[in-house]
Amino acid sequence: MDPVALACAVVSVTVLLYGAPVVRDCLRARLPAAPVDPYRAAAGRWLTEDDIQAAAAQLLLDGLVTINHRGNLALTETGADVARTAGHPLPDALLAALRRRSASTTLGIIAFHDPVFRAAHAEFHGVVRARRARTTRSCLAATGVLLLTGELAFVGAALVDRLPQGPAQWAATAATGLAALAQFGFLGRYGGRPGADSHRVAASEPYVPPAPHPALVELSEKAPEAAARLRAGRLRTTRRRNRGRRRRRGRGTATARID
Repeated sequence: MDPVALACAVVSVTVLLYGAPVVRDCLRARLPAAPVDPYRAAAGRWLTEDDIQAAAAQLLLDGLVTINHRGNLALTETGADVARTAGHPLPDALLAALRRRSASTTLGIIAFHDPVFRAAHAEFHGVVRARRARTTRSCLAATGVLLLTGELAFVGAALVDRLPQGPAQWAATAATGLAALAQFGFLGRYGGRPGADSHRVAASEPYVPPAPHPALVELSEKAPEAAARLRAGRLRTTRRRNRGRRRRRGRGTATARID
């Protein structure tokens, strides 16, 4: 293959490989930061301060549910009305979980043992979509690594195919070799797990916990006793007594009591 033509092709590919991430980062820097949903931000907090806790606090503030001294959540008349919504997917999912029950229960039991609510919670945070996106990026990255490896093998074979003739071909061969080395370095840096660099940068930055959800702050100020009961109910995750399920015959009325 003509060394000059090979050099033009290899140098162009190298410029494209190194230039695309720079252009992408510049475009991202110019775009305004999208506002973060408070429930998504609260997902990284402690158990009794996370997004599920905030959703229950919002339902309490809106008067859609009540909470007793044992931490059991129960629907109010307004909350039992199926036409009433909380105005956000996550509180709505929690409200729907309470409507599916015939007796009050703790937030911890719903959060850990209600598969419908857990699926709605995962869907709200885009867990399924994120997994699909990661799988797609991994497939594309693997395909790119294979293509780049094949291109480097072809370039190596072309370089040793014949000796260059004249200064122009020697210069083109040198440029091709340098570009191939640069591509090999790019392969070693970006050819691994997608997003590895961003994870390393994030790991080097100090962790700043997100601020508490506004609903939790408001509930603690307006009804500190209800906030304490809600925290206690979140920690109760065991399945005991009836919890609104159909009673079994021959077990008396003891199983009819709520949590």
